[in-house]
Amino acid sequence: MQVKNIGDFFRCNADKISKNPVFESSHLFFDVYGILPGQSQKVHTHEDSDKIYSVLEGEVCVILGDEQRNLVAGETVMAESGVAHGIVNQGLSPAYVLVVMAPKPQ
Repeated sequence: MQVKNIGDFFRCNADKISKNPVFESSHLFFDVYGILPGQSQKVHTHEDSDKIYSVLEGEVCVILGDEQRNLVAGETVMAESGVAHGIVNQGLSPAYVLVVMAPKPQ
């Protein structure tokens, strides 16, 4: 049994969003994104995969289709396959977001 502490994956990169893999299989990935103020993930789509963003710490703005909403720690949203999505940290402190995607894109 693999047991990991999510806090061990709270890392940021000054150049771009840090995607820190926690678990990965041929079916899904389970990452913690470290997002510094001003960093963003551009809006994009996955035609065959769903993605879940769950804010662990901090605050991010999630773009989902035509909607935008600020999410804080404890809030979660899902981008279904084919729906454009992205995130941005407009706050003053780092944000850590649990990201799960299935099926894992090729």
